Amino acid sequence: MKKLPPSKVFMWGVAASLTLPFMSAHAAPSMGPAGEAFYQPPVMAGGTHGDLIWYRNATVDLGSSAPSLQAWNLMYHSNDALDASNIVTGTVLMPSSPWNGSGARPIVSYAVGTHGLAQRCAPSRQLASGTDYEAANIEAALRAGYTVVVTDNPGYTTGKVPTYLAGKAQGQAALDIVLAAAQIPGAGISARAPTAVWGYSQGGQTAAWAGELLTSYASDLNVVGIAAGGTPADFTASAYYLDGSAGSSFLLQAVVGLGEQYPDGISIDQLANSFGKATIDQVVANDCVFDTLFPYMNTSISKYTVGNKTLSELLEIDAVNDTLTAQKLGTKKVPVPIYMYHGQADEFIPLKQHTDLKGQYCRKFSNATFATYPSEHIVTQFQAAPYVLSWLGDRFADKFTAGTCLTLQPKPTSTANPGGGNFVVSLDEWPLDATIQLKTLGQEVVLPQDATFSADTDMTAGTLDGTLNVPEFLAKLNILLPLDVKLSVVPVGRTSGSANLDNNGQLSVHGQANANVSVKSAGFGWLQIPFGCQTESSVAFPIDFEGPISSLGNGNLSFGGETTFPSMKSCGIFNGMFTLLMSGPGQEYSFTVSPPAPTSW
Repeated sequence: MKKLPPSKVFMWGVAASLTLPFMSAHAAPSMGPAGEAFYQPPVMAGGTHGDLIWYRNATVDLGSSAPSLQAWNLMYHSNDALDASNIVTGTVLMPSSPWNGSGARPIVSYAVGTHGLAQRCAPSRQLASGTDYEAANIEAALRAGYTVVVTDNPGYTTGKVPTYLAGKAQGQAALDIVLAAAQIPGAGISARAPTAVWGYSQGGQTAAWAGELLTSYASDLNVVGIAAGGTPADFTASAYYLDGSAGSSFLLQAVVGLGEQYPDGISIDQLANSFGKATIDQVVANDCVFDTLFPYMNTSISKYTVGNKTLSELLEIDAVNDTLTAQKLGTKKVPVPIYMYHGQADEFIPLKQHTDLKGQYCRKFSNATFATYPSEHIVTQFQAAPYVLSWLGDRFADKFTAGTCLTLQPKPTSTANPGGGNFVVSLDEWPLDATIQLKTLGQEVVLPQDATFSADTDMTAGTLDGTLNVPEFLAKLNILLPLDVKLSVVPVGRTSGSANLDNNGQLSVHGQANANVSVKSAGFGWLQIPFGCQTESSVAFPIDFEGPISSLGNGNLSFGGETTFPSMKSCGIFNGMFTLLMSGPGQEYSFTVSPPAPTSW
């Protein structure tokens, strides 16, 4: 990144000191300015971590289904990973409805995953514009009645670069925002309210660090639980997993963030080649998480380094190795219960290093619960939300948890797609919740509970390839008489189409499933009269979806519409009757696919 010469830095500092408001270390928090000026810290004489600097009312867009809420932006004091004072921004959200539980309304410090290094990527900015891809999880916590505080993480104030994946700094910022939120005048937030820290991916790292820091850094907070998923606990193992793979953009951003926090450990000026510096300038100036995902995919870190040094060669440099080692989790006991979770098919963060972290915590007598989810990184982030919130609800209610440190279950192993290729989200026998509304009969046919949908959605190639699996099943239909009708829905060819993920985290799926619909028999219970009835040609079920990427995991991936059933054949003397009752346009269908349930370990 280009740096200003010292003379210009000095002049800019003089100008800033003349134009910015001055605040003493012990000044009461004030209303912050409107617009982007909010992110420019005032000239400060100092402050204590957790002190609120200023705040303002905020408008947050979580989507049309979000509950009514109050929101504030805030700026507060924290400490970085080297224990130097820093200034961080964030957002506080509180349901408008009163808290119906006992005691003070609980607080969830929601630690976000990767958002990107450009200033516009800050969670507070994304929440205001309605483009934050984690809105579904935040909304779910609000619907549970909790106050939700969301730190932007260090480095999103004007003129700064995010210290991305500097775990200690992130953990401290996630704790300090709770203290700062309690100082917003009239908000009614208690710093002694039951509190939990919940995060995934980068946020999982943040949450786990917050847990390890509780005793030494935030012992006055009433933290009752930590939920940390998809956690990069071992940076060296995670770096090798990312290098030259589908998630290589995260490694590039980690080098930038850690270089910003530890300039003596990772010197960008000395280690990056001209192409690397130009790429870093682009990423820092403009790019958010989905802007970087595809352009920098499958790129080795050596492409950006002087002499094309590989990751192994970089780690032979003591300062670089020490910087990565400093991010490693598991050195301290987490003094409150911790819920750890990971996708078994995670293609970005290796599963093994997270299960190893569970072992380290258990050996230190932490109360750890570990859950394995069947899918990949992004799906798991959103599938886990209701399980996490249920677990947190029990912690807020002071219910006992034994954890899973003592388990007879085998240690989970990765089922991730091979690295170095396209970004493919595999739906492996996902449960299919499906209904067909027969127009003429005016009756709904519910497909069996063991129906599944399997597919590979290749986000790089933009393709969908899959298949339905629907076992034969009995349906109650009034065909002259109330009958038990055995039906089958048999795929014809593959379910194919397109699947795309845009730079705002919006998923687009368009394709078609074709299937023959057959009436195998009809009767009363076990007494069935066989038929050979089926549609003359396959039924086309358009598969169309537009919505947030969170829908892949949270059960909102739904396809529906109307289709036409062709005439029936092979029904013998009942051909005309079945054609009249079951064929024609206007047959409504609804398909919802969701990932299989997690398992405990």
